[in-house]
Amino acid sequence: MANLTDLYRESDAVALAQMVRTGDVSDSGLADTAIGVIEALNSGLNAVICKLYDVGRGMAAWVDRTAPLAGVPYLLKEIATGWQGIPATNCSRFLKDQVSSGDSQITTRIKASGLCLLGKTNAPENGGSIATEPALYGATLNPWDTALTPGGSSGGSSIAVATGMVPIAESSDAAGSIRVPASCCGVIGLKPSRGRVSLAPLADYFAVAAYFSCNTRKVRDTAAYLDAISGSLPGDPYALPDPPASFASLMTRVPERLQVGFTVTDPAGNPVHPDMRATVIGAAKALEGLGHDVREHDMAFDADPLWRTYTDMTCVESAAFFGYMETVVGRPIGQGDVEPVTRALIERGRATSGITHAGQIETVRQIGRSVVQDLMPFDVFLTPTLTQLPRPKGFYDLTETDLDIYNALWADAVFMAPFNLSGQPAISLPLGISGHVPVGVQLVGRIGEDGALLAVAAVLEQVMPWKNRRPPVNL
Repeated sequence: MANLTDLYRESDAVALAQMVRTGDVSDSGLADTAIGVIEALNSGLNAVICKLYDVGRGMAAWVDRTAPLAGVPYLLKEIATGWQGIPATNCSRFLKDQVSSGDSQITTRIKASGLCLLGKTNAPENGGSIATEPALYGATLNPWDTALTPGGSSGGSSIAVATGMVPIAESSDAAGSIRVPASCCGVIGLKPSRGRVSLAPLADYFAVAAYFSCNTRKVRDTAAYLDAISGSLPGDPYALPDPPASFASLMTRVPERLQVGFTVTDPAGNPVHPDMRATVIGAAKALEGLGHDVREHDMAFDADPLWRTYTDMTCVESAAFFGYMETVVGRPIGQGDVEPVTRALIERGRATSGITHAGQIETVRQIGRSVVQDLMPFDVFLTPTLTQLPRPKGFYDLTETDLDIYNALWADAVFMAPFNLSGQPAISLPLGISGHVPVGVQLVGRIGEDGALLAVAAVLEQVMPWKNRRPPVNL
């Protein structure tokens, strides 16, 4: 078992699925091995907050071994995605007794891919933080340094992947929640193009700005997962045409001469940590050394109004969600049911007029268009994922009731939300290290060209390898 455990933790999802197909490992043995790793590591990290071992064992027993990710252990984030019959708390005390009544379209595709669900990962209440410290489940700890945040809102997923509990875990992103924890935890986080992944049964989420994907340790796992979950349904409002080939194939195509832009300048005028600057510049030089045309270009968007308008807009949708859930739970939200910052955003959303909200949606869509136009000269654009190293645990204070003060704490993530609004694919790669803490670089591509972006990521995975960089945890 020890040898299988080592093999499991060192192998990526694509390799594990191949072992299942050939019979080199059994799907049930793989599930039991993953459960053993989760049990050994999770108590000190709190990444997995809902254990679904019987579900995973049952899926492994009946898995189609020809499926692309057959038998691969998997974790689902405890935000938004519905999986019939399992908890659906959104990490909120108000929703602690809720279970999903049906499957999301993403879940249908996950099941078809052969992934085996073993549990759900921790996240902040309703995804509303770039830390992972919900009152309902407690804080997730960063194994690189337990005094620091693992990021959020997909902090539990990123830690589970970074430590080898699973090779793939679901993540989602409305203002950096895939990419921020990827940077903090030293893993990969792709936010796909708008319309690449159907949000059904919803048609839209946060007015064009929410995306679902995964965290992984290998680019080819990210490509395989995107192949598994991508595709639109008839009538989806932002559908993209299918790619010309699988993402697993597209990522292997060596990019021809690219126009590459980069910035290490915070558009809000705040300082950027020297190691963040150096890592972005190092990635740009690596691409230049491969024959691509590289030049510095500082982004033109006005960061403070963008963030203020976007966060005010999302308050309305959050208020609408909790208003609907009051009808499901059967009572109004009471004192202590939600965290103070969540209550503040619900109150702001309820106080926002329809006319104001319509204006906010129009503004953020115009901002998104301007971001695309600003970067049109570039095939790929590089930024820091975060402008500062991971903050101490507790920095993103969910007891804050002044939303303007709370929202100002997100300044380190200034390069995140613009690409939620623009719809461009963006991926954080763990290309650097600052002392003992990982450093992520964000690569942004053209809308719909997720495969081309993954191909560049695959090249950087080879020339700036991170595969031997792991957090200091022991079984």
